Amino acid sequence: MASFLRGKQAGVQRDFSAGLDPQLFAIDDVARYGINSQVSALAYDPVQSLLAVGTKDTKFGSGQIYVFGQKRVAVTFKLPRKASVKTLQFCADKLVSVDTKNDISVFSLDTTRILGSYAPPGLITALTTDPTLDYALVGLQNGEIIAYDFDRLALTPLKIPNLWKDRNPRARLLPIVSLAFHPRDIGKLLIGYSEGAVIFSFKHNKATDFFQYELPPGAPGGDSEANPASQLRYPRLTQAIWHPTGTFILTSHEDSSFVVWDLKDGRVIQARTLQASNVNRPGGSSQVARSSRGTFAIKEPLFRIAWCSKANPDDTGILIAGGLSTTEPTKGLTFLDLGPTPVYATSSWQLLAGHFERPKRQHVLPTPPNAEVVDFCLIPRKSPHFGGSSDPIAVIALLASGEVVTLSFLSGHPIKPTNQLHVSLTYVHPFVNRIDMAYVDRTRWLGMVENRSQGPPILKGGAEATHSLMRFANRNVLQTAHADGTTRIWDAGQGDEIENGAVLQVDVARAVGRYENIDVTMMSMAGATGELAVGLRSGELAVFRWGKNRDFGRDVPHKEARGFGLEAIIDRAEPGVKEGLLPFTLLDQQQGPVTAVKMSDVGFVCAGFEGGSLAVIDLRGPAVIYDASISDFSSQNSKRGSFRRVTSQSQAKAEWATSIEFAVMSLDGDDYSSILLFVGTNLGRLVTFKVLPEAHGSYAVKVAGTCSLDDKIISMSPINAETGEPAEATPEVVAGLRTGSRVNGVLLVVTQTGTRMFKPAAAKGAHKSWDEFLCYSAAVVRFEAHTYALLGLFGDGCAKAFSIPSLKEITSTSLSHTLDVRRFSEAIITPTGFIFGWTGPSEIAVLNVWGTGQDLTRSLDKLFDPEAIIPPRPTISNLQWISGTQYVSPADMDTLIGGPDRPPSKRMTEQMRADEDAQRKASRQATSSSSGSAPGRQEEGYWAYMQRQVQERTENLGLAGDNMDKLEDNSKGWSDDVNKYVSSTKKKAVMGLIGSKLGF
Repeated sequence: MASFLRGKQAGVQRDFSAGLDPQLFAIDDVARYGINSQVSALAYDPVQSLLAVGTKDTKFGSGQIYVFGQKRVAVTFKLPRKASVKTLQFCADKLVSVDTKNDISVFSLDTTRILGSYAPPGLITALTTDPTLDYALVGLQNGEIIAYDFDRLALTPLKIPNLWKDRNPRARLLPIVSLAFHPRDIGKLLIGYSEGAVIFSFKHNKATDFFQYELPPGAPGGDSEANPASQLRYPRLTQAIWHPTGTFILTSHEDSSFVVWDLKDGRVIQARTLQASNVNRPGGSSQVARSSRGTFAIKEPLFRIAWCSKANPDDTGILIAGGLSTTEPTKGLTFLDLGPTPVYATSSWQLLAGHFERPKRQHVLPTPPNAEVVDFCLIPRKSPHFGGSSDPIAVIALLASGEVVTLSFLSGHPIKPTNQLHVSLTYVHPFVNRIDMAYVDRTRWLGMVENRSQGPPILKGGAEATHSLMRFANRNVLQTAHADGTTRIWDAGQGDEIENGAVLQVDVARAVGRYENIDVTMMSMAGATGELAVGLRSGELAVFRWGKNRDFGRDVPHKEARGFGLEAIIDRAEPGVKEGLLPFTLLDQQQGPVTAVKMSDVGFVCAGFEGGSLAVIDLRGPAVIYDASISDFSSQNSKRGSFRRVTSQSQAKAEWATSIEFAVMSLDGDDYSSILLFVGTNLGRLVTFKVLPEAHGSYAVKVAGTCSLDDKIISMSPINAETGEPAEATPEVVAGLRTGSRVNGVLLVVTQTGTRMFKPAAAKGAHKSWDEFLCYSAAVVRFEAHTYALLGLFGDGCAKAFSIPSLKEITSTSLSHTLDVRRFSEAIITPTGFIFGWTGPSEIAVLNVWGTGQDLTRSLDKLFDPEAIIPPRPTISNLQWISGTQYVSPADMDTLIGGPDRPPSKRMTEQMRADEDAQRKASRQATSSSSGSAPGRQEEGYWAYMQRQVQERTENLGLAGDNMDKLEDNSKGWSDDVNKYVSSTKKKAVMGLIGSKLGF
């Protein structure tokens, strides 16, 4: 009976929720956008052009791994146990991770599934892989190294003991801090212990060189204030890396110094910090920066160092995260541009030391203020070799806050992630402050393709899965406001095929003319016109409109032009945007933060401010056509809609707009329809305005009435009382007003404590109070064609649906296991029944209330491209080979690590075949380019010889019943064979050279 009376009281004769059954409300978890927790690790694969992002295990979400490709390609991997990701590395068709639970997990990029995991008998402190190997070398806390086989998902017989015991017998449990293969000779491994570095030779199965950083008394070191210079010191090692050609090694230490070593005699070439050089010499200058108060500044630790190279691996530079003084005004990554490396064989000791002492250039790749870079990921153009630092085009820096920043290399210019990185990664690039949703016409959205100058794409790998295509549905276009003043607009989809997946970018900071204190509080986008209004906490309201940039390619100075209460900001468009959403006009009311804004589809925008001001802008001018204060509407003339008595104390409270809507309907007592503007406040006051045309073509805003409801107004939905459709102000409906068309409508207003449906401007109608919990977000949603319901999110973590107009509860579903209940007020409910709600600080979930109860499904996107072949690994130079250097190929390493009884994996066989083809082509090109070569049968090439030696050795070992207990003896015999071959080849080369000189 109460339901029937509510419909009659509201003036609605039909049941718009007829046929809605509680079983129809089943939540589908459609998609996730953003990063679930704090970012902890990054990795990039230049061959497949994929980016991997690992997260920490926090209260907002457990650690997991995201792999992003081009456009919307994204696959999420779950860790086998609840843990944080510590290390990520790509290795050919696999992704390897190490987490805080000490698990090594191997994921397949081809099948996008986990292959296996392993927990070694010790704490993992370092890990290294190579794209040409099927193994990972794992450094343990006790100083030992083991090898894990990706193809067999098991340990190999190889085990390298703690080599530092040969240098210091007391160091029995010295942890390994870094591991790195030689960039040209994979048979050498650089091992970094906490006391020093060791080069291990797989050819000789022993340590060949030891490096320990020693600071004699009087040497300042990296931080002389923290470490007294009056005694002998051995700063602990934090990282050890190779020069891109393997000519030198570099070690970094905990005193913020780094050392370059000569490999031949183990001497220190240069020991320096970012501020000083020769810090290992007594009396050397340390140049410690002092603060303004005379106290010594503290240096940051060296978080990470990468020895980068250009296309020529001898043209190098050192990229450093950390090591700067705390008093430095500019923070970021430091790059030491060393330039071409002097030829070692012909360079003096002073020349080599000066090369590292006086770089060609030293500059900082700046990051946002007060942001500390703790890690970074280089983006190489092509090669996965040289430690992943060959010819990088960009660098992605990880900040201590968990945000990421992309910088061009080596200029350091910020790279916007728009259409460069996946939209989920933009949620931490930088953090998103606010989101909003626009229900945009599909045809309109397909035409909104931004034309912007942009560099080459960073991610080009993967392929999107095929989804169903909704050709006649409007699009859920999401707007995200970021901490740097950037607003991004993109199609969030409905679990369907996204036809226009490009992202639009709006620079709000540039539009308002400053880059500080940019905090977006409100956004609104018109679904029919694509116009965007953005309100700031500082009180400005910026309006953007689609158009062509008349100043494309030019950064023109702003010419202040004010009129009709507005400032024209067309000339503040980004120079790189040829066509897109451009700044149009700016309103600065100086009335405090913008608390509500609504962009209509018919050329009006209304904004409310915390100071109580309300402004209506006609974008046809543009001009401010109405400006008043909420407090100007006297309660004496208001038509009260509740029985509560307004006391003088409540009247004294500050009042501002919280919800704004435009509609077309007839007011109570009118025999015509007009454009109406509804404004709801934080104190429950509802003000109704008429937007009426005037004789000279402009529009005027007039107050039609006010009423008071129970509590803060959070939602207003104008409804056609005859059809149940939204009575919104659309261009088609407004055009019909000229012919006298009428819309019989009602207004459904939701407050935190209840809801009311009535015919405005009076508040007499149906009313319902919520039971125990407050409502934080609500909207009218449509099911199929003409069935509607009121959907709300409540403080108990439930989504509840109510019938219209009877306001009877249909069903209640808990969302507390999916969404963050504390952020229900920021959730968005679309007219088609999709909920966009926050799951944590940087991730939203897309839920469909008209689903089947399906959980979030696994992504069907493809990541791995089998046609993308890993290039052959760089080898030693001809001079090194002739001089007697023994080269070990990846195929040899496959035998040495995996054992002679292990057949090559399918991937290794394909890689060996590809390497042979590349060597054959290179040999053919060299033969064709050489002139005067004598005809005849070509001798067996070095590559073919090495392959045959490995094959014959394996067969002989199998016939003799050899096993891994004799692996060292076999390796020695195989090494002797190589020595004999090298000696023979050198003799032939020398005799051939003498013969050619003598004319034979």
